[in-house]
Amino acid sequence: MGELTIRYMNKEDISQVLEIEKQCFSVPWTKEAFVMEVEKNKFARYIVAELDEIIVGYGGMWMVIDEAHVTNIGVRPDFRGRGFGDVIVKAMIAAAEKEGIYNMTLEVRASNRVARNLYEKYGFKACGIRPKYYQDNNEDAVIMWKQRN
Repeated sequence: MGELTIRYMNKEDISQVLEIEKQCFSVPWTKEAFVMEVEKNKFARYIVAELDEIIVGYGGMWMVIDEAHVTNIGVRPDFRGRGFGDVIVKAMIAAAEKEGIYNMTLEVRASNRVARNLYEKYGFKACGIRPKYYQDNNEDAVIMWKQRN
């Protein structure tokens, strides 16, 4: 196994990111949405984790004024459980802090205990619920915040 590279996403990465998106989410983002995020959205920052030229995971966030809103994080199912999600979350926090942003927020499925535990490890705290947030099954989202100490 080669070395893991963490870097910002570019347009050439979108096809692999779309594969991950479709494997991870019941309502995946479209190619057009990712192209818009990577090429036109000046508030967006997307990170990929690449191993042997295979993108194993990615994460995205919007930098708005003094906070980063995490939009999505996904890891290929066959690469889960190896710490790639952990590395992506750490890289996103570092990228935000490099831009002077220390407050971060995200929504996560109430049932996604694995993701919630990961976010809690990095200081995110549950602060509210968005009822019936997810369109595919009307599941609630837990709103989580990581704020500067």
